[in-house]
Formats: sequence, C-alpha cells, structure tokens
Amino acid sequence: MKQINVDNLIAESKFGPFQFMILFWCCLIVIFDGYDFVIFASVVPVLMEEWGLSPLQVGAIGSYTLFGTMIGTLFFGPLADKIGRKKVITTCVIIFSVFTSMLWFSNSPTSFGILRFIAGLGLGGLLPNVVAITTDYAPKNLRTILVTIVTSAYNLGGVLSAGIAIWLLPVFGWKVLFLVGIIPLLFVPIMYKSLPDSPSYLLASNQKDKLANALRRTNPSYLPGKNDQFVIPNNEKSAIPFVNLFTNRRAMTTLLFWFAMAMGLLLVYGLNTWLPKLMEMGGFPLGSSLLFLLLFNFGAIFGSVIGGWLADKWNGRKVVMLFSIIASIFFVLLSFKSHFLILYLLIFIAGATATGANQVGTGYISQYYPGSMRSTAVGWAIGMGRVGAVLGPTLGGILLSMNLPFKFNFLILAIPGVIVAITYLLIKGSSDTASKNMKDLNPSVSQDPVITND
Repeated sequence: MKQINVDNLIAESKFGPFQFMILFWCCLIVIFDGYDFVIFASVVPVLMEEWGLSPLQVGAIGSYTLFGTMIGTLFFGPLADKIGRKKVITTCVIIFSVFTSMLWFSNSPTSFGILRFIAGLGLGGLLPNVVAITTDYAPKNLRTILVTIVTSAYNLGGVLSAGIAIWLLPVFGWKVLFLVGIIPLLFVPIMYKSLPDSPSYLLASNQKDKLANALRRTNPSYLPGKNDQFVIPNNEKSAIPFVNLFTNRRAMTTLLFWFAMAMGLLLVYGLNTWLPKLMEMGGFPLGSSLLFLLLFNFGAIFGSVIGGWLADKWNGRKVVMLFSIIASIFFVLLSFKSHFLILYLLIFIAGATATGANQVGTGYISQYYPGSMRSTAVGWAIGMGRVGAVLGPTLGGILLSMNLPFKFNFLILAIPGVIVAITYLLIKGSSDTASKNMKDLNPSVSQDPVITND
C-alpha cells in the first residue's frame, strides 16, 4: 500500500496537456466574464442619451450588477467547497449566459438593471472557482502566473468588448453587443465533461478512482495502484468552510485581504465603468474615449502576466505593493493634460499595474489557504472586495456629478493604490504558520507550506 502525498505530486508535476486543458476552459470562461462587464461601460454614453439617464442613475445600474456578483461570489465560493467546483462553474456559466443574452429584450432601465443583477449572480461565482481549480492542479513553480493568466483573461474580454463596441455600436446599436453572451452556453456540455473537480473534494467525497485518474493526468510519472492511500496535508475540514478562514492565526490576514481587495476593485471597476465618459468630458470624442478603455484593459493583460511571472520568481506580496505604488504614480501623472499619445501610454501602464496588483493578489490569496477551503477563501476575498466594486461606479458617478476639474479625478484615483500597498505591508505572516500548527498536531505527516514564494 502506497501513501500518496497529493500536494507534492501536483507540485512536482510539469505543465502538460491536462493543465493546458484546465487553463483553456478557465480562460474562456473568464474572457466572457470580462466581456460581459466591460461592455456595459462601452454602452454607458448611448444609454445616457437614449434613456435620459443621469450619471448617478448609470452608476446605480452598474452597481446592481456588482451587487449581484458580490452575492454570487459569497454564495457560490463556499458551495463549491461542499459540492465540487465543476458543478458550480457549470451552473454559473448557464446563469450569466442566459441572462446576459436576454438584455436584447430590455427596453427600460428597470428591466436592464434586474437582468444585470441576475447575470451578476452567475458572474460572481465564476472567478473564485476558476482561480481555485487552476491553483489545485498547477505545478509549484507556475502557480501564480497560471492564476494571473486566467484572471487576465477578464481583461482580454474587456479588450474584445471595447473593440467590438467600436465596430458594432454605431451600426447595430447597443443591444446586439449583449447577444454575444449566449456563446458560452454552447460549450457547457463539453466543458462539464472535461473539467476535473478539486483533489480535496474528490478525496472528501471518496471518489478515489477519479482522484487517481486526475493525478495520473497531472503527473504522468504517477502510476495508480489499487491500494493507494491519498493524503492531502493541511486539508482542514469543517462543516462550515468559512470558519476556517479565521483559525490557525489567519483572522487578521483574512480581514486585510478583504480590505485590500475592496480598494483594488473599487479602482478597477470604477474606471471600467466611467473611463470613456471621463475622457469624453475631458474633450475627447467617444471613439477616442473607448480607445482609452481598450488600452486600460490591454495594459492589464500584460501587467497581470508579468506580475504573475515576477511573483513566482520573487515574492507575490511585494509585487502587489510595487505595482500598487506604480499605479498611483501614473494616475497622478494622468492628472496633467498631455499629448494624447502620452496619455495613451500612461493609461496603458496604469491599467497594467493597477489591475496587475489585483490579479497577483488573487493568486497570492489562492495559495495562502489549503485546498479544502480555497474556493471559500478566494470567494470571500473577492466577495468582500465586491463592496469596493459596488461603490466604484457609484462613487465615480458622484465625482462626475460634482463637475470637478479634469485633473482632480485622477488625483483621487491615486489614493486606493496607496491604501492597497500599505495593507499588504501589514500582512507579515504566511501560510507557513498554519502549516507549522498542523504539523505540530500530526508530526508523522510531512507538510509543505501552501505558499512557496514568500
């Protein structure tokens, strides 16, 4: 009888076809997630004119979606740790795909807001679970960069939405842009058959044959045996996974993660909602203003991937702090009116570092906690962060309603980055503490730290 350390087996694996398949599906899902949200920013100027909406009303509609995503994140994250990530991911794809495409039938701000709220429930459940399943099967030396590749697919969706809006919006109107949301529904049967469930769930639900098969595909050097005994170090179990976020000296760090995520998402979601309108008020035409949104999200893709690579090579926490400070500096620089080419460069770098800090932080959180609570941890961090995401569009609407000088808007945008950097500076510990506590309880089991780069 062999005792198989599941974490070690996965950590020592190489990136192969199985991990690529997981990465492909997760990226595809998140691309449509990003498309769905950012397309709203692209149609904001048209909706304001067609329905006679004020900035405050548009900010409220944007917040309805984010409020739905917050509820979905908080609900579906812990649910996935209980019933499996695959079922939850599939359910969430169906919800957001169906209700996004139904916006074709919306003819009033009320129906638009209700449909966006329900679609948001599905959107909210996707990100924590695709981040968790990516981390579950990632090789040790690629965990952060694979997570940031997945999360940066959100920004690729944003780039696609801005580009498609520039192309289709003047010709076909805003409704056709939401029909794209039906596409993920077509892939659900294949995706459900392809994606694995997390090792911790398969072990807890006694699906050892499926676990052995997943491990063999993850690390081909493993040859399953009939009597193999699987062990997952630090696999903390609880009837309520949420409780474990505050055990083993994790309480203060959990709260700091939540606060930092809220500040980061406040900035990113606020900009994704209001950047075109902000630049339009600064004297740029609509087409040029949409290009700013495209560059912001295009920069975010590069920043997320580079940040993930740096985090795996260096230190995830320090990358978040560095990127947050750089983002704040570039928002200050944006407050000075410059040549439009310089502004394009500045917004590209600001998008790269502001969003990159957020994505690297998500990857850091996903590795901080054991696999048995990973969806819960990431879900609640993103979910509490959605408080900032909900406030972002609303606060942006308030700022625009105040008719402040152009430069003051960007000076205000520099503040959240500084707060995120200070918050991560206060996170002194790592999951090594939790690992040591578990090892003290059971010294016969070899324990590896959950986070390996801090």
